[in-house]
Amino acid sequence: MPKPSPQPSQLASTPTEYPRALGAVRLSYLTEVTTSPGRQRASIQLCTEQLGFTLIAEATDIGVSARKMSPFERPSLSSWLRRPDEYDAIVWSHVDRAVRSVAHMTELIEWGQKHATTLIFGMPEEHQPLVVTLQADGDVIRRCMNLAYVAEQETRAISARLTSAHEVLRATGRYGGGLVPFGYKKAPHPSGVGWCLAPDPETVAVVRAIVDDVHSGMSLVAIARKLEAAGVPVPRDRHAQLQGRPMGGRRHGRDFERFRWTAGSLSKILRTPTLMGHRVHRGKTVSNAEGSPVLIGPPLLTEEEFQALQDILNARSNGIHPKRRETSLLIGVAYCAGCSGRMYFATRKAYAYGDYVCRASARGTTCPAPAAIRESWLDDYTVSRFREVFATDGEVTREQLLRDGVRVTVAKGRSGGGPDRLAGPDTSRLTFTIGGSLPDQLQP
Repeated sequence: MPKPSPQPSQLASTPTEYPRALGAVRLSYLTEVTTSPGRQRASIQLCTEQLGFTLIAEATDIGVSARKMSPFERPSLSSWLRRPDEYDAIVWSHVDRAVRSVAHMTELIEWGQKHATTLIFGMPEEHQPLVVTLQADGDVIRRCMNLAYVAEQETRAISARLTSAHEVLRATGRYGGGLVPFGYKKAPHPSGVGWCLAPDPETVAVVRAIVDDVHSGMSLVAIARKLEAAGVPVPRDRHAQLQGRPMGGRRHGRDFERFRWTAGSLSKILRTPTLMGHRVHRGKTVSNAEGSPVLIGPPLLTEEEFQALQDILNARSNGIHPKRRETSLLIGVAYCAGCSGRMYFATRKAYAYGDYVCRASARGTTCPAPAAIRESWLDDYTVSRFREVFATDGEVTREQLLRDGVRVTVAKGRSGGGPDRLAGPDTSRLTFTIGGSLPDQLQP
């Protein structure tokens, strides 16, 4: 049974009685001089006192943009949103601390209505909070949407100003904020105005070691495993360290104490001209009016070293890749038996076909028995079983498979090659189910 929607008039007689309120604090950027978190808390406390709620806890998201993250993606608040029975209301100091888009406001209000949770937004200019209860009428909802629209337009204007400012910073070689490239740290600009980048001694050595490993013939997967074993922080975690913040965070709906190295994250580092000290925008070197690269810091690699590195990486990829669909047939249908995670399509270098593979490492976990199988084999197997069960000869689409609850589980195959393995899939490691059980036609 959903909990009854608390009314502002239902005052709590003691601090331990209902209604309970969760305070929500959010700030995009934290600086040494900002007072925003304190002012937000004061506003939240005032709202709860005005409405008779008891403040029981606080969800604090610092360094989180409301434009980029909905309430359901924020590290602290999202965990509370998954436990709606622990409180009766959520209080923000203002609408823009909750959302900065109409879409996110719609999503939040629908969640509140579904879980009978009151949403409270401080309105300092009116000295009276905006309260959205289960019984909220159309006028209240429209007002929330209008305020969200104003916040969205304000965000767009700020974004446009920042874009213009960053164009100036790119032209002058100044660091404009954001994730510091791996191998560097923030330092005062030589002009005395703003910031630039300087080599980070701890990670410069790591970059050189990675480049040496590439030259020695190690694959990026093997290098990623080596870095993991050594406990080297990934770029995002190293940036957090330099900012004095804890490592880890939320990704793919899960919380991590620290993030993992992958071949993809390594490739991004090794492919960026930032290694030569270049200012980079959208993956390309920014040039000045004379056509020379704009430098944002001392180079970690010379142009010759960087080009030699690119030659090695390019030689490992000969450009032969299978043509992939916008969405592979079995995404959301094929699962790895080792970790019960989804399998995804992956190209196979130097071959004209691809595979469905376990992507546990991309999710930041380890699979005890990661499965992989040729895409065309698993597609054909699944379509054949589907047609057999449903007695149809028509086209089989991903939408049909998902609608009918089809699930194909793939166990890890044996290692080694041989002519037998080229004939087709080993169906003994495949399990075809519908709605969680084997169809009668496939029962042993």
